[in-house]
Amino acid sequence: MILRLAAQSLWARVLTVGMTILAIALSVALFLGVEKTRTGARASFADTISGTDLIVGARSGSVQLLLYSVFRIGNATNNVTWQSYQDIAARPEVDWIVPISLGDSHRQFRVMGTTDAFFTRYKFRGGRSLGFSQGQGLNDLYDAVIGADVAATLGYSVGDPIIVSHGVASFTEHDDQPFRVSGILAKTGTPVDRTVIVGLEAIEAIHVDWKNGGQTGRTTPAEVIRQMDLTPTAITAALVGVNSRLQIFKLQRWINEYPEEPLLALLPGVALQELWQIVGVAEKALIGVSGMVVVTALLGMMAMVFASLNERRREMAIWRAMGARPMTILGLLVLEAMLMAGIGAILGYCLLYVGLLGLRPWVDSAFGIWLPIEAPSIRELWVVTGVVGAAALASLLPALRAYRLSLADGMMVKI
Repeated sequence: MILRLAAQSLWARVLTVGMTILAIALSVALFLGVEKTRTGARASFADTISGTDLIVGARSGSVQLLLYSVFRIGNATNNVTWQSYQDIAARPEVDWIVPISLGDSHRQFRVMGTTDAFFTRYKFRGGRSLGFSQGQGLNDLYDAVIGADVAATLGYSVGDPIIVSHGVASFTEHDDQPFRVSGILAKTGTPVDRTVIVGLEAIEAIHVDWKNGGQTGRTTPAEVIRQMDLTPTAITAALVGVNSRLQIFKLQRWINEYPEEPLLALLPGVALQELWQIVGVAEKALIGVSGMVVVTALLGMMAMVFASLNERRREMAIWRAMGARPMTILGLLVLEAMLMAGIGAILGYCLLYVGLLGLRPWVDSAFGIWLPIEAPSIRELWVVTGVVGAAALASLLPALRAYRLSLADGMMVKI
């Protein structure tokens, strides 16, 4: 009976009630959207590199090694000698190993020297492999494969020339040895999109006429360089895969205790978690802001109930005259608020999933964040329960005021 009365009362004020429900729906959709984005960003962040068991570099902090080897942020404190790399590659635990050489750039994009194995061994988003949207891999000494963001930002296509600059923030260019775009990688949503990839030998080739960080003044012809032994003397880092997961810690300990030079081997997942703890402060701020939006919508609902009390004083008086108890009136107002919040929360869910269906491809291509469309989780159901419960609490104050209205006060209101 009281549920039917509450529904009829809300329908009689459909315009103001509808606006309140819409405000609650938008706030719930925003809150859950932020939650979906947060979990999607964390999953995409954790899936920046997958399938790699260890990352090896010069001894430094694990987060620093992760930043420059995977995210191309910062620089290594030191290099890893080629002999050490070969010693690691010769270990029986190692299934595959991919060298990485960093240090140069192209118009603010990092240049990475590696081998063809990088294109098959690097995995992201739970095991997905790199793919080419145009062209092919590294078939020549001066071939370069560029990420999707590099191609989009600089307008490159297959066959275009690329001049690599020495260092990250240098105006000195290796213009005597230009590269050619041989392939463009498909969008991955990882730092690979912002990387220019060349062969490991190519890094050595463009530095033939350099010594101690400076030019020697001579220019060796490219034809002569092609005939040289371009085996590197050092690399920046290496990605390692082991034969068995049971051997990871044994190999990690051996590398960390390597006697020839100080090295560090880290587990990417552990280092990613450490890094997320640093950058994850922003997600807490977003949750706080979206939570305040929900609170604001509930306060708006409470203000609407307060504003309608004077208009409904005669209605309350008639109910009292017909035998309704004060607790019935209080319960009616609380039930109305809970109905508005419940309908608003359900509508918010609908808006969220409609938005996800429309925006997910764009968010994935633009930001590399995959937003899953799944059944509501327990956490999300608790959000709805919390919104309905908060609405009930927010309506208590105006409901208590209605509770205290006397029958005589209500009947004195003029029509």
